[in-house]
Amino acid sequence: MSDQDQDQDKQAFLAKLKEFEGVEIGTQDGADAVNQAMIRHWVEAMGDQNPIYTDAEAAAQSVHGEVIAPPVMLQAWVMRGYAPRPTEGGSAQDELMRLVESKGFTSVVATNCEQEYDRMLHIGDHLRTRSVIDSISEEKHTGLGVGHFITTRVEYETLDGESVGRQLFRILKFRPGTGRGAAPAAEEEKPRPKRPRPAITRDNAFWFEAANEHRLVIQRCSGCGALRHPPRPRCDKCGSYEWDALEASGRGTVYSFVVNHHPQVPSFDYPLAVGLIELEEGTRLVADIVGIDTGDIKVGMPVEVEFVEHDPELTLPAFHPAK
Repeated sequence: MSDQDQDQDKQAFLAKLKEFEGVEIGTQDGADAVNQAMIRHWVEAMGDQNPIYTDAEAAAQSVHGEVIAPPVMLQAWVMRGYAPRPTEGGSAQDELMRLVESKGFTSVVATNCEQEYDRMLHIGDHLRTRSVIDSISEEKHTGLGVGHFITTRVEYETLDGESVGRQLFRILKFRPGTGRGAAPAAEEEKPRPKRPRPAITRDNAFWFEAANEHRLVIQRCSGCGALRHPPRPRCDKCGSYEWDALEASGRGTVYSFVVNHHPQVPSFDYPLAVGLIELEEGTRLVADIVGIDTGDIKVGMPVEVEFVEHDPELTLPAFHPAK
């Protein structure tokens, strides 16, 4: 498709999106009235110690005369649950999302929220929202990817029609893999960079030399026999500077782990699972977890070592689920 054809296709698609501007999504009643229990949960989670939210006596002496809800809780009183969006039918917003996603803009991130308040909310207020699709941007190039900003205008009122506030809520629907980290096609053929080199010293060189030989070793104090890792020159138990190395069994359990997604370094594969492995000898070390979907990794999972030759100069231990 030529550049001119692509531009025409984008303009035609934008015109379809613009047809949704000003369309009412519908109304939504809050499941519960403003209540003290939810206010208390909110302020404890946020660390907000203002007494007018939870202390009836302090609130009575304030300009409000009674307990009020934190203004920024406005959205919470009418927020719906995580019900899946139907595949057909539904609101204008559902139809808009299906149209946007049909062009590959399947990822989403909330970008900003603006609220205005007409009055404070008190215990017993029961809210309703009226939502309208406010605006849809032309195609934008962002750090996350190419996409469209969609802004929804929400009016908040009580069930008897008294206005209490309004909100503009903006999301970005973007096409995954088109952001700042996406490599141009010409760069995909470049050789992959090597992994960063470890800082090797006289104290830890023996450990990396053993790894190159596909052996996992643990530094052991010659004075008291205590095992230690990472390697260091002096035993923190007895103070001895003498040591040797014990060859570990390579078996252990996942003590803790993280799964890294961003930022991405070209020399690593993502998602990158990194575990704190507790060896059966008692020491712990940090290493990649391999041979398993990251969603299946569990704390306490038995693992065993394997050695990954990242390049001719670097071999490191990694751990896979025990057989």
